[in-house]
Amino acid sequence: MSAFVENLQEVFALFGTVTSRRMFGGFGVYHDGLMFALVADDVLYLKADEKSVGAFVGLGLAPFEYVKGGKKMKMSYFMAPEGIFDDPEQARIWAIVAFEAALRATKRTAGAAKK
Repeated sequence: MSAFVENLQEVFALFGTVTSRRMFGGFGVYHDGLMFALVADDVLYLKADEKSVGAFVGLGLAPFEYVKGGKKMKMSYFMAPEGIFDDPEQARIWAIVAFEAALRATKRTAGAAKK
């Protein structure tokens, strides 16, 4: 595990316990068993959805993208604001935003599965 990923426990200390797991060449970042962030090439991306994406876009934060079969794919994760690495309260706020987006996505998926 990279030092960057290990440091996320300290970054999100006010938010609560976070864990990470290797996935697809990067890491998934979890709280209470739910992935709310990912790390790729030592860049932190936070989960976003239609309710929260404007906050990321408003700050000019880029979405996580990767290439699959020669096609650029976008995911619902956006770069984290740099300020969270120096400001524990800001880190807590952004973690809540991302975690709530992850919770909403889980509820949508569960609702769709019931239909």
